[in-house]
Amino acid sequence: MSSDEQASKSPLLPLDVASSKRSRLVLSLPKRQEVLIGTPAWALAMAISAWLALWLRGNEADFHLRDVLSLYALGGLLAWPLSLFAARFAAQGRTVETRFSAFLLCLVAGTVGTTACLFAFDYRIFYAQWHATTGTRTWLFQFLFTFLAALYQFLVLGVRLYLPLGLAALVAASLWLARSDMRQRR
Repeated sequence: MSSDEQASKSPLLPLDVASSKRSRLVLSLPKRQEVLIGTPAWALAMAISAWLALWLRGNEADFHLRDVLSLYALGGLLAWPLSLFAARFAAQGRTVETRFSAFLLCLVAGTVGTTACLFAFDYRIFYAQWHATTGTRTWLFQFLFTFLAALYQFLVLGVRLYLPLGLAALVAASLWLARSDMRQRR
């Protein structure tokens, strides 16, 4: 067996592993065009989805409509680049079906999670006036349970504002991203 064959069959050295992880991270970064076009488009789609869901249910909540739409748009705005990175990292070098699943899962988790956290921070700001002094043990419990209650409330009441348009946008974006990744990797 030649030295080249032995080197190709030997386990990766720690330096090789570090450089392969670094290159995988670099390859997972979203492209500038995807961020510049996709981020506002995803934010707009999420805001329109929330508006359409409220309109279809007949409770547009006119007095808070701008706040609700801003929350969903900001959640989509922050979630898009993070979700693309996570999906590309998870499904790098995989089949189209796996990439589609990764984009679908990461866009759902990223968008809902980001929007829920923004909602929880806003919820926390409102209830902070009745909480104990910052930094105390009581304050920590109040902060934690207020945050968790807000996340739960968003998951129960807020997720349905992504239906029906948000689901269609999710599937379309996941298909487009999975196919565009396939073309870029050839």
